[in-house]
Order: sequence, then structure tokens, then C-alpha cells
Amino acid sequence: MKIIEKLSSMIEEEIADAEKYIKCALYYKDDKAMRDVAEMFAKLADEEMKHMSILHAQVVTLIDNYRKANGDPPADMQRLYEILHRKHIDDAATVKAMISMYKE
Repeated sequence: MKIIEKLSSMIEEEIADAEKYIKCALYYKDDKAMRDVAEMFAKLADEEMKHMSILHAQVVTLIDNYRKANGDPPADMQRLYEILHRKHIDDAATVKAMISMYKE
């Protein structure tokens, strides 16, 4: 399904943007003059992670709907999803850890 490929790419973009924002937040966190800027970057990182979750939920819904209508997806489609899903989990975990560092 091309849409799952597209959504997966968008998930990667959201995670990458969240990482970019949280790195900026961490950079400016200890600069009192830039505290508002750091907070803005942290909020943007949180928003990107919310977008990632929304996109992931849609992928899960599409796969569930496919299963209901057609049975299990083809093995190669399922395998590709599993590989990408693991990558997204790993990448998101890194960003979530950075967000936690910021909030400390």
C-alpha cells in the first residue's frame, strides 16, 4: 500500500523535526536570556511527536482495516512495516529521552 509508505516517510520527518527542535531547546536551556526560545523549541518538539503519534495511529488503522477486509497482509508488506516500525520506535525513543533531559 503506497499510503503506508507515504505515512511512514512522514513519521520519519516528524521524528527528525522533533529531534532538531529538542536539540535547540537543550542548547538554549541554560541561557537565562534565551529561556523563552528554549521553551518554544521544546513545545515544537512535543508537537512534532504528537504528529508522529497521529500518523502512526493512522497506519495501524489502515493495516487493521486491510486485515478485516482481506485477511493478513502479504508477508513482504508486513515485514517492511515491522522493520520501519522498529526504526521509528528506536528513533522516537531517542527524541523522547532528549525531551526528558530538557524537562529535568
